[in-house]
Amino acid sequence: MQIQSMHFQARSTEKLADTRLQRNLRRLADKFVTARADSMTEIDFEATRESAVERRNRSIEKLDLWLELFEQRATESGATVLFAESAAQASEMVVAIAKKHGAKTVTKSKSMVSEEMALNDALSAAGVEPIETDLGEYILQINDNEAPSHIIAPVIHKDKEEISELFSRVHQQPRLSGIPELTREAREQLRPKFMGADMGVTGGNFVIAETGSVALVTNEGNEGMVTIMPKVHVVVTGIEKVLPTLEDFATMLRLLTRSATGQSISNYVSLLTGVRAADEPDGPDHLYFVLVDGGRSSLLGSEFQDMLRCIRCGACMNHCPVYQKIGGHAYGWVYPGPMGSVLTPSYQGLENTLDLPQAATLCGECHVVCPVSIPLPNLLRKLRERQFERHLRPFAERMSLVVWAYVAARTPLYRLVTSLVSVFLRLSGGRRHRIGGLAVANGWSQFRDIPTPRGGTFSSRYPGWATARALAKSQTRRGPR
Repeated sequence: MQIQSMHFQARSTEKLADTRLQRNLRRLADKFVTARADSMTEIDFEATRESAVERRNRSIEKLDLWLELFEQRATESGATVLFAESAAQASEMVVAIAKKHGAKTVTKSKSMVSEEMALNDALSAAGVEPIETDLGEYILQINDNEAPSHIIAPVIHKDKEEISELFSRVHQQPRLSGIPELTREAREQLRPKFMGADMGVTGGNFVIAETGSVALVTNEGNEGMVTIMPKVHVVVTGIEKVLPTLEDFATMLRLLTRSATGQSISNYVSLLTGVRAADEPDGPDHLYFVLVDGGRSSLLGSEFQDMLRCIRCGACMNHCPVYQKIGGHAYGWVYPGPMGSVLTPSYQGLENTLDLPQAATLCGECHVVCPVSIPLPNLLRKLRERQFERHLRPFAERMSLVVWAYVAARTPLYRLVTSLVSVFLRLSGGRRHRIGGLAVANGWSQFRDIPTPRGGTFSSRYPGWATARALAKSQTRRGPR
């Protein structure tokens, strides 16, 4: 998938003006946010999250050892394990597998790693037809290969009427309006594809080292058709998705489904191990794992290593006030929302994603709901610091921060400047006591009025605040009497 993150500001402005998109995105709060909150009451969230963090850290800190064990156990069960340094190399490997087995059609279950790999384009260029079978991904594919806008609900930005019109045009059938009828129509289109596919490609929510298995968590059941019916099954996933044990997977599953869609458990949970045995009626004769680095190993040992804990649940974007207003396409690559604002610069280069670290209010909601406690606001701050250090932000912005740091470190000067600014803002508001626009803060004031200060600065209105603060600190150190 070609990166377009450098167009974030222009795309965001366009999405904010799209009233239909704004209406469709409200479903995030109506469905996922509320459902997650309800489902989390069924478990001890904090205790389960602490356990999940410990388990993910254990796998990441000795990632090489767990990957070696996984390779050994998967190979013993008849699978072939391949490691790809880059997303492009991973695509080449999958195309080579398809050619080796003479595959002409490939059914796919939803996989964000395959989006990283631009796998559909690579297969098509090699004369192999890729067929998305997840309903959301299928809708996007027949709509001129549109990119997903959400990692869990890829078509959240579209409403039923848009899909109904698309189906009628592409399938050349009378337009249907009911959701059951539309899903039936998609099923009828996909059923022959399932039956005739030469190869199946899936992602992997996790791979389990102790058994050499892949764990797949889905809601539609298409994954079963993709993994059982073709003679060849290829799993593509990131190297960080390895878990040491099945017990680790059980813990992660409690959090994954609740964080993603607010379900206690998804409709389908599959643990697939090895190729079809001689006495088994179904399953693949050939199983391949393509484990993708694609920049992940560069995070090991760095201040961004915590990001490797991510289980791709989508909770951070569901709760993000920025994502809720602009959707996923504005971010310009595979991963949107707060997690994408960290992952995309890490994988694609900070210089290619200048706006993404700024695409957050740093309200902290993403950290609060993250099932593996990734400190996303802190990581975004670190990316902003790196941008500043590398002079990747505009000159005027960098100079403004230099001036601010100088003033803020000198109390008399700070009080003088803030007093003058307070007077200026109060005069700018006029009789309305509201500022309609500020050239130095156009991004904030363009879409909202700013109330004027009512009189003076904080320190001038509360001259005793510093004394009270010092007294409170002194009492805290001495303890209660």
